[in-house]
Amino acid sequence: MSRYLERAEHTTRLLDVNLNLMLDESESSAEKRWQRVLQALGNPKEVEWTGDPYELTRTLTFDTQYKGSIISCIISARENARHVREQISTEQWHRLNSLYLEVTGPNLRFDKMTGTEQPTEFLQQVMEAVHQFQGVSDSTMSHGEGWQFIQVGRYIERAAATALLLEAYHEDLWSAPEVTGDGNEYLEWMGLLRSATAFEAYCKVYTADLTPDRILEFLLLDEEFPHSLRFAIDSLQRSLIAIDKESAISHAEPLRRLAGRLQASLSYSSVDEILKQDVIAYLQAIQTQCGEIHNTIYELYVDYSIQAALAG
Repeated sequence: MSRYLERAEHTTRLLDVNLNLMLDESESSAEKRWQRVLQALGNPKEVEWTGDPYELTRTLTFDTQYKGSIISCIISARENARHVREQISTEQWHRLNSLYLEVTGPNLRFDKMTGTEQPTEFLQQVMEAVHQFQGVSDSTMSHGEGWQFIQVGRYIERAAATALLLEAYHEDLWSAPEVTGDGNEYLEWMGLLRSATAFEAYCKVYTADLTPDRILEFLLLDEEFPHSLRFAIDSLQRSLIAIDKESAISHAEPLRRLAGRLQASLSYSSVDEILKQDVIAYLQAIQTQCGEIHNTIYELYVDYSIQAALAG
């Protein structure tokens, strides 16, 4: 449930940011920017870039044939919430069910769009609803094992998405660091920060001096910003430790080791060390480790056998 909502919010933000950036771009930069959006979403096979940003927005928002679309994620989150209805609060269920009814309503399809006002307004509503659900979860649910699993889902999804987002921008930002940024590059850097809700937070740390190295350092290694990779992995590890203390499962050492190794790699790295190596390989390794953590969580807590449960 939590991963689906985080995925929906991330896709919503990418679309909203890039629709707004269309006001300041040339045709050639638009082509590259929207292809980058698809790359940041993992280049889904079900989605093609046809040259029409509104058509792509419709697909990524409403196409239920694509399981990563915003509506597909919300439908899946609501279905999973229904299965654990007795474990979440009434307020959580009402907020998520209301969002589901809003996005599946008959009047929300923007089949003919001539401007960005209607889609961006809808995307903003979805983002606000997901944030409301997160706030309601924090304030109405006991912060026990169930709440900790919500945090695990949110932050493992966020970590993988942030690593993929940075990978999508790598060619333009870090492959040629000697290039001095012009106006268009400044927009690209600002677009990356806004795609991670990081522009204002970054400016408070580094002022408005946007440089590729500092952007990478902030989104990878900042320990206080909620959408940085380090913050996400630190939060993930804290929740896994809390779950381990409450759970009857006694063989979670591989999971603790996986998460601890990833946490250490971010806690004790500097941006200079990262830039000296293959940045793409580094980001892909993080995505691989997130996948391994997800698989191990699933094996330990979801798809475990009766024999394993009895042995624990």
